[in-house]
Parts: sequence; structure tokens; C-alpha cells
Amino acid sequence: MITIMDVNASPEAVSDYLLAHSAAQDDVLARLAEETRTAFSDFSGMQISADEGALLTMLARLTGATYAVEVGTFTGYSSICIARGLDEGGRLLACDVSGEWTSVAQRYWAEAGVADRIELRLAPAAETLAALPDEPSIDFAFVDADKESYPTYYEELVRRLRPGGVLALDNVLLGGRVFDESEQGERVTIMRSLNDRVAADDRVDAVMLPVRDGVTVARRR
Repeated sequence: MITIMDVNASPEAVSDYLLAHSAAQDDVLARLAEETRTAFSDFSGMQISADEGALLTMLARLTGATYAVEVGTFTGYSSICIARGLDEGGRLLACDVSGEWTSVAQRYWAEAGVADRIELRLAPAAETLAALPDEPSIDFAFVDADKESYPTYYEELVRRLRPGGVLALDNVLLGGRVFDESEQGERVTIMRSLNDRVAADDRVDAVMLPVRDGVTVARRR
């Protein structure tokens, strides 16, 4: 079986081809991406790419989501993509701890015409999630935040996913460090353990995709 890893092309060429054959980002997302790179250059790697954004919009649409949760909002790129995929009257709960980053997000939510669909909560996400009703009401969730807390976020969200609801976890490959058993740092061991846990969790059907830094998509049974 030939995989993308076997293709004789540079990572940049593969990335360019993928972006050219995914739903294109519009002007709002393009300007948001550029402002993030300029204003927060040390953190701009936290922003998802356009093809991953297109994936989030598609997943939200495929689930018919009317209630979504995002853990890790940053400057708002992913929340715009999720909000655009919501069904009529849909709502997105966006969880973050930075007023500085999310002030940018709020400006672009307004420009994108999705501000009325998004509720921002500035607080530790573990506290926000734990305070949600303990019932299966979430249609779609996306996690892209501090990796050490992924196990907590995963458990709080999976227990609240409705049957058929979907959870997407970003950065599950950690730049390939999860493959290397000599890597024993806290972030790597936590992510490696979570990846094993998700694969064995009989509450969900899960697939790990080699999209950017790895995206796991788990569907509640």
C-alpha cells in the first residue's frame, strides 16, 4: 500500500497541494491568519491551517450540530469554521483563558457574521466543562488547548456527547514525538496514553487522521 509518506515530494509541496484541493479560506479567515502571524508570532503555530478549518466545518455540518463546544479558541479561526458549520439556530461554546487572544477572535467573529452564534467563557476549560449539565447534549466538540489537560477534556466531553456526536482532538501526533519511545516528557507520555485510551474506549468509534499534526475523530456510540 502506498501512503502519502511514500510520495517523493517535499512536505511543502504536499501541503500546498492539499490546501489547493480543500475548501479555500475566505478573506476574513485569510486576514485573521495574517494578523495572528503578525501580532502573535511566537504563538502563531497554535493556529489551525485552512484545510483543517475546512474539516471542522464539514464535521459540524455532517453531525447536524446545533450545540458545539470548543476548548482552546486562541484568535478565533477554528471557532469561525465550526460556527459556519452549525445548523440553523446553532450555538458554539468557546472556552479559553486569554482575553488578549480572544479579543482578536471577537472582532473577526463579528466580521464573519457568526458572533451571535458564539458564547465565550474566559476560565479554565476544565472548570467550564465540569459545570455543564451532565447529560448527552453536545453534538460536536473540538479540543486544541494545553495538551497536559487533554485526558480531562476528553472525559468531560465524551460523557456529554449525544449518540452520534463527534469529538475532534488536535495535535495528537505532537510533531511525531508520540512515535519515539525515547521521548518521555510529560506532554508526550500524556498524549501517548490518551491515544491508547481513545482507541480502546468502547463508548466511541475513533479514527486518527494524519491531518497536519494529527487529528483524532471520535464518534459517540
